[in-house]
Amino acid sequence: MSGYQTAAWSDFSVAVVGASAALTGLLFVAVSINVEQILAGDALTGRSVNALLLFLVPLVVGTLLLVPDQPRAAVGTELVLTGAAAGGWLLRMNRPGNRGSLEPLLSWVLIRLLPSTTIAAGLLAAGVSLLAGAGGGLYWVVPVVLVAFLGGLATAWVLLVEVRR
Repeated sequence: MSGYQTAAWSDFSVAVVGASAALTGLLFVAVSINVEQILAGDALTGRSVNALLLFLVPLVVGTLLLVPDQPRAAVGTELVLTGAAAGGWLLRMNRPGNRGSLEPLLSWVLIRLLPSTTIAAGLLAAGVSLLAGAGGGLYWVVPVVLVAFLGGLATAWVLLVEVRR
């Protein structure tokens, strides 16, 4: 498998899109079960949107990789733009001033800041290396997807279980 040929990544992309859709559904269940507690404070509402973005990034990336016969330069540009947009939005949402008073610093770093920076850096690296034809290509997408899913799942857990404590 090559990190520079998107056709070779179609099975991975299908799996990512399916998992992302399922996890987004889980998030909607978590929010709907605890909607009163979530809406009671701005911190949890922001975390809900953050988790949604964490699940949507792999959905968008997987969908972009499934478009047939795209030139490598087009996919590279799309990944750079997705990384800049998603990373910018996530980093803005997860800046230190938006950390809730009850949210421990370590939790904020691991669940909110780390995924935001990994997504931005990983998608930019994937896009730039695709454009250059060297440096790893689509292999950079794998940690982006894993970190996005783990960060989103951790936040979904907070929204589903921890808000009731």
